[in-house]
Amino acid sequence: MATYVFKAMDLTGAKAAGEVEADSKQVVADQLKARGLIVLDIADKHKSRELNLKLFQRVKADDLTIFTRQLATMVASGMTILRALFVLESQTENDLLKETIVEVRKDVEAGLPLSDALERHPKVFNPLFVAMTRSGETGGMLDQSLLRVADQLEKDAALRRQVRAAMAYPLVVLSFAVCVLIALVAFLVPVFVGVFEQFGGDLPLITKFTVKLSELMTGWWWAMILATAGSVFGFRKYISTDKGRANWDKFKLRVPMKIGDIVQKIALARWSRTLSALVSAGVPLLQALDITAKTAGNRVVEDAMRAVQESVKNGGSIADPLKASPVFPGMVSHMVGVGEETGALDTMLTKIADFYEDQVNAAVKQLTSILEPVMIVVVGGMVGFIVISMYLPLFKVYDQIK
Repeated sequence: MATYVFKAMDLTGAKAAGEVEADSKQVVADQLKARGLIVLDIADKHKSRELNLKLFQRVKADDLTIFTRQLATMVASGMTILRALFVLESQTENDLLKETIVEVRKDVEAGLPLSDALERHPKVFNPLFVAMTRSGETGGMLDQSLLRVADQLEKDAALRRQVRAAMAYPLVVLSFAVCVLIALVAFLVPVFVGVFEQFGGDLPLITKFTVKLSELMTGWWWAMILATAGSVFGFRKYISTDKGRANWDKFKLRVPMKIGDIVQKIALARWSRTLSALVSAGVPLLQALDITAKTAGNRVVEDAMRAVQESVKNGGSIADPLKASPVFPGMVSHMVGVGEETGALDTMLTKIADFYEDQVNAAVKQLTSILEPVMIVVVGGMVGFIVISMYLPLFKVYDQIK
């Protein structure tokens, strides 16, 4: 048996706390319920005294997807939500998600609907998750809504993994090139500087540049680190503002080498998949558009959704404002228009999402094939520049000797 500390209250609101020995938290909760108490918190006595660092904790998409599918399966089997949360609480490995489930379970036990309990944890459950859960509760199809949420989470996670996998090779090569450049400038160039001082004379321009760079990196390395850290901090601070985020999102759509096209296709795939899930779950259209705007991940798409909301409020269509937005191609607005006319908007949006996810897959493969030779040229150019700048004065001395 283990010792647990608990906090509870009775029906009059009076608080109660204490310690109890039991085999599990479920046994403690059952005992407290038998005494007519409402459970507020149950924790292991020893673990409750440990320092809990939550600064770097986060809930991974895979963990959240597993939680959602398991909850949907339990609800579909006829298990009560409270019982399902108790089971998930005991078997979830992610500490932050486990603590969140505990808080959700307490709120449900206190009488809150599941969607309201989830809404209290926006860092774990986004507006899409909450809205589809609330719609499932209202329509009596909670298990189906949770399965749709799980599908949405899996699609988003797969899209992110695809992009990360494509960017892994260029980032590794670029990091290696930077390390090689730093090693050459910091350790090789000073050796040649001593040789140049013995020769005397005026050095070529590119050699002077390399020598100055070496002096800067060896003598002022701390200033370069501070400048880099300050630049990163300033940039993150800037894009956290409304104007900075808007400019940064617009810039990402214009990045050359097909990177901007990939960013646009990812935004369109996420937008159409999210709106399709919300519409098919029975979420009211205006609320679905608002949630889609909040979860779009790009300010340009978000602004377009605000225009769509105004159009729908005034009795207009969704397709017309999309035509005026540069981020939405003509195909999207036409397919959305057909979906509105035929009453199959969710089906059309799903087809759009499938199309652009396939487009992202093809574009990422094409980008990888382009970046590989570019990275080789970049690495070769960096190393070649250092080597040429160091050997050029030696060639000049050799010519004078001849």
